[in-house]
Amino acid sequence: MRDEKEPVTVVCFGDSLTWGFNPVDRSRYGHQVRWTRLLQKELGAAFHVVEEGLNSRTTVFEDPVMGDKNGLAHLATVLQSHKPIDILVIMLGTNNLKRRFNMSATEIGLSMERLIALATRSDAGPDGAAPKVLLMAPPPANDFTGTGFEDQFLGETTREISRRLAPVYAQIAAAYGTGFLDTGRHVATSAVDAIHLDPDTQPVLARVVAAEVLKLV
Repeated sequence: MRDEKEPVTVVCFGDSLTWGFNPVDRSRYGHQVRWTRLLQKELGAAFHVVEEGLNSRTTVFEDPVMGDKNGLAHLATVLQSHKPIDILVIMLGTNNLKRRFNMSATEIGLSMERLIALATRSDAGPDGAAPKVLLMAPPPANDFTGTGFEDQFLGETTREISRRLAPVYAQIAAAYGTGFLDTGRHVATSAVDAIHLDPDTQPVLARVVAAEVLKLV
C-alpha cells in the first residue's frame, strides 16, 4: 500500500520541449526557467517531479539521422525505473512532424496511442496499478521561414498538421480515460525556431500543467 507520507511522483516524459531547449542559443534552460522545475515549485513539497525529456524524441521511431529517439522503447524503461509513478505526463509529437517521417496528424495520434496503451496497462503505478496519465498536445508550430529548422520540416504543411494534433490527442485521452491538456490554448511556440518555447512561456505552462495534475490526484 502506498505510504501517504511519500510525495506524489510525477514523471514528465517528452522531447526537447520537456527537456528545456533554449531556441536562442540551443542550450538548456536553467532550473529557475524551465517549466518542469517550475512545476515542482507550483506543486510543492508534497510532490516529486521527475524530468524525462530528450531532444528529438519521437513517439515510436528510431531516428535515422539522430539515432536512439524511440519514445515507446524509452517509456517501457522509464515506467520501470521510476515506479511507483503516481502521474505520468506525456508530451510528444513535434518531432514526428519532420519531413523524414512524413506522418499525418491521424498517424501521429495512432503512434501516440501505443504509448498511452503501454502506460495505462502497466503495473508502474502505486500498488501495482497503472499510473494516472496526463496526455498533452504540444503547441502548434510557428513559421519556419528563415529558422534553423526550416530544412527539417515542411513549412505551412507542417504547421497545419501540428494544428490538427490537439483534437486527435483529445480523442485518445477520452478513449483511455486519461487527463488531457491542449498546451496550444495557453502557450505559443517561439518565432526564433518555430517549435520550442521562449522563457516567458515556461511559468505559464508550469501553472496550467500543475492545475491538471492536481485534478488527477
